[in-house]
Amino acid sequence: MQISDAESAVMDVLWRAQPLAADDIVAATASRHGWQEATVKTLINRLLRKGAIAAERDGRRYLYRPVLARADYVHASSKTLLDRLFDGRVAPLVAHFSERRKLSKRDIAELRKLIEDLDDGR
Repeated sequence: MQISDAESAVMDVLWRAQPLAADDIVAATASRHGWQEATVKTLINRLLRKGAIAAERDGRRYLYRPVLARADYVHASSKTLLDRLFDGRVAPLVAHFSERRKLSKRDIAELRKLIEDLDDGR
């Protein structure tokens, strides 16, 4: 499922708290992104059509909740990025970041720990 950057802002709000009414989503996103209410409602409708969120009637309004799990979205987005830019390989991604953005000692320690854990598991 392809989720645009704008749609992901709506998803982030719903992943943090759910269910939410459209007015709550508008309040959480509009001022931060400079969007009008109509823009946010358009994004909500796109996400509904894609099946990323679901709506449930609550009196005269609808409450929205995510159907797409954040972990699934992160996995798919990460895989797409790796496949498109780094031929599906993680090492060139890490190398790119280490060249372009200085890795902190904490970043390096976390990477070492991750590699050790992966080695121990195999």
